[in-house]
Amino acid sequence: MDLVIANAIVVDGTGAPGAPGWVAVEGDRIASVGRDGDAPPAARTIDARGLVMTPGFVDVHNHSDLSPFVLPTMPSTIRQGVTSVVVGNCGSSPFPLSSWAEGLSLAYAGGSTDHPPPSWAAWGDYLDAIDAARPAVNIATLVGHGSVRRAVLADERRPPTDDELAWMRGLVREAIADGAVGLSTGLIYVPGIYAETDEVIALARAAAGAGGLYASHIRGEGRDLFRAIDEALEIGAGAEAPVHISHIKCETSMLWGRAGELLARLRDAPDATGDQYPYEAWNSSLSSLLPPWAPAGRIAEVAAVDHARLRAAVELGEQDFQSSVDGVGWDRIILETAPEPRWRGASVAIVAEDLGVEPFDAMVELLAADPEISCIGHAMSPQDVREILADRDVFVASDASATAPDGPGGELPVHPRDYGTFPRAIALARDEGLLPLEDVVRKMTSLPADRFGLTGRGRIEPGTYADLVVFEHATIRDGATFEDPHVFPDGISAVVVNGEVAWTSDAPFITCAGRALRRA
Repeated sequence: MDLVIANAIVVDGTGAPGAPGWVAVEGDRIASVGRDGDAPPAARTIDARGLVMTPGFVDVHNHSDLSPFVLPTMPSTIRQGVTSVVVGNCGSSPFPLSSWAEGLSLAYAGGSTDHPPPSWAAWGDYLDAIDAARPAVNIATLVGHGSVRRAVLADERRPPTDDELAWMRGLVREAIADGAVGLSTGLIYVPGIYAETDEVIALARAAAGAGGLYASHIRGEGRDLFRAIDEALEIGAGAEAPVHISHIKCETSMLWGRAGELLARLRDAPDATGDQYPYEAWNSSLSSLLPPWAPAGRIAEVAAVDHARLRAAVELGEQDFQSSVDGVGWDRIILETAPEPRWRGASVAIVAEDLGVEPFDAMVELLAADPEISCIGHAMSPQDVREILADRDVFVASDASATAPDGPGGELPVHPRDYGTFPRAIALARDEGLLPLEDVVRKMTSLPADRFGLTGRGRIEPGTYADLVVFEHATIRDGATFEDPHVFPDGISAVVVNGEVAWTSDAPFITCAGRALRRA
């Protein structure tokens, strides 16, 4: 045998009770699993006495699309026990190449001249490039509706013509045929915000016809939450596609206390799942606060012409646009990036005081200086977050990008979920009695792997890929905070990817053994 992890409590990812045992690995697969007796000899043995061994965590909402080329060791990902990620979320994917700049921004390499657009001619070229880059974790991909739309329509706010829609459908079908696992949308972002429901149904049908699912950052998560969920379910029904709703939450105080209703809506749907990051704050672009008729690149001009209407839309919303400020407040929207270094980590309200203007006008000035500013909104209640985490069928997912204290993004006040999502879920469930460990692990392994078609991942059983995590259940927890976000979690001892020991707590380096995962 190449590797044996012995004397562990094996939690196999299915929800079955953990039991003492060992796992033997040969090549990239689990060769055998023992529940009693002595483990076989191996070239390398890890003694996991007193520790838990689980399948590697599967993060189905991740934005490390270009991290294999920017930061292939992906420290903040691998060191929280994640061994497989799904990228291409929120409607943005690095092919078509219309979204290359956006992808670099998500990989904390925005504006870098070290990563010019490649010459990819097909989705398969992107997957081949991931294999060649050999990242630390496995990477499965969604094709982004926004990227496809931008490739065909740029950022025009109009429906596609029949020919344009056929072109878009063809791009989606080609991506799925080349190995993408589904179609994603980001319906609060440009250009997804411009799309009507029928357009999305047509593209989701193209994905479903080739075997892919439909994953959506829905059109609203506050006032319009339930209407937006209904739209996602309508798209799934019209396309005959499985639906996955990204980072479900009750955003803004108007919806606090309705987590049970939200979960029931998902549970009662014919073929729908969802994921959650267990934090009370979201992370997005400041431009996502704008209504669809106000492009960030022309924000100063729009504000000058129609100041009152724009302010009302941003702060209160409109009939077909949900405000992300209403029920939250400018003092709870924190800048992650900013044109002035002193404003990084400051609220929009503080920037407004600094500038001597109203917060809305401060937002306009910020976006006029840099339309790509990102921000964090402290908008959810702890009670709702915990109720959603306690649902045994809601996946855990980070909505994060790979980073490192000394790498791209290391100088920014990033969201702590970049480092701590999965350990935090385990720690909250343990400390607050929300779920047994076996159920939490299932939410992070077999459940998401099965839903996204990651064959052979998410379980500890003979013949599956040897993606494994070893940790101490009593001490695992997140260390990252909003004040100090670049902190790795505690309690994880070892991570194995495709049969190779990728990282251990007593070694300073990361061995990269990931690969592109193609839809079977």
